[in-house]
Amino acid sequence: MALREIREYGDDVLARPCKEVKEVTPRIRELIDDMFETMYDANGVGLAAPQVGVLKRIVVIDCSPECDDPHLLINPVILETSGEQTGYEGCLSLPGKSGVVTRPNYVKVRAFDIDMKPFELEGTELLARAICHECDHLDGHMYVEKVEGDLVNNEDLQQPSEEE
Repeated sequence: MALREIREYGDDVLARPCKEVKEVTPRIRELIDDMFETMYDANGVGLAAPQVGVLKRIVVIDCSPECDDPHLLINPVILETSGEQTGYEGCLSLPGKSGVVTRPNYVKVRAFDIDMKPFELEGTELLARAICHECDHLDGHMYVEKVEGDLVNNEDLQQPSEEE
């Protein structure tokens, strides 16, 4: 396994749609392992293949506080959404920044696992947000297109208020 360079906002690879994965080759397995390692190293909850410069429809997600609930989504397709949540969202491809984004509060996605077996995953709250965010990357879109208001510096979000 190896850490891969995370492409940053403005890199044209992030604006291009990804191609479907036809089979999981040894190179794809290595990519998936590297994506998990890169995501965990960067303290992220999700990472899409174009963020490491590969135009394949592959997403890794782990929203658990202990980093022990990994999800691999190959060729994901969102089947169903409901509800609404609005909150700050960030991206490993735009380090140090966040913006307010409204996303579904519930998502059902169909994808393939490492053995190219289809499965469905349902998520709420942060997992739903992460699924939507990462699937957007596969179509060449970033969360900044959905931000309500201005981007803010993450340090500003962590400052205690003057009332505290």
